[in-house]
Amino acid sequence: MIEFDVPVDGGQLHAYDTGGDGIPIVWHHGTPNLGAPPAPLFAAADRLGLRWVSYDRPGYGGSTPAPGRDFASAARYTAALADHLGLDRFGVFGHSGGGPHALACAALLPARVFGAVSVSGLAPISADDLDWYAGMAAGSEATLRAAAAGRTALEGHLAAEEEGVDIGFADVDWAALEGEWGWFGSVVGPAIATGPAALIDDDLANTGAWGFDPAAIAVPVLLMHGDADRMVPSTHSAWLAAHIPGAEYRHWPADGHISVLHHAEQALEWLRKSA
Repeated sequence: MIEFDVPVDGGQLHAYDTGGDGIPIVWHHGTPNLGAPPAPLFAAADRLGLRWVSYDRPGYGGSTPAPGRDFASAARYTAALADHLGLDRFGVFGHSGGGPHALACAALLPARVFGAVSVSGLAPISADDLDWYAGMAAGSEATLRAAAAGRTALEGHLAAEEEGVDIGFADVDWAALEGEWGWFGSVVGPAIATGPAALIDDDLANTGAWGFDPAAIAVPVLLMHGDADRMVPSTHSAWLAAHIPGAEYRHWPADGHISVLHHAEQALEWLRKSA
């Protein structure tokens, strides 16, 4: 793994590259994570001739904070990373909070993105034909409602939040975290250790204006979700599938927010065919 910094907006992005001459896939990480690409998918990527590149979103890891960033900003950051590496075209793959960031790249960089995958991702809170909070676990709903009320409300909520609150992981998610997806510990722990500022920026983006219209996406999109997900209910991906022209939607009744990543190799195969 190569790590390096990319100048952007007067600061820097801390970035990652598995190297080689494979087809580049930009990983967009969840909340709160560092941006290191997903080690459990390295073998599949190698088999398919894919190369992972990624970055810590502003405020995480070695990336300069950018309070007020929205999802659309991901297109600018991703373009800066691709330019730094001399990459003309690439796929994008986002999980959880990274899903809308991947979709932003699809919407705003159509000449460069050949395909976009969003797994366990949110739909816009502005969607008037979606009950946005329906099906969320109490902890996730409370945090997002606080975020929707603004930075001060969210900061107060997080400061008072008790440990052990139900954030919506299903039993299958905990089992996945005991297995290969225990990898998340290596990106979540360091992200939390530096404090809540970047998480707050993420959740404000989650409940703010996206900065682009999903219906304007004209590149191939694959949406994947587990119907047992109570952190981000699968109704969000179903809504996106109904509003993004030509989007493909795959979902699994028994999977949750994390365990659905057991099917992620399918997404890589789909990206390889889209390249």
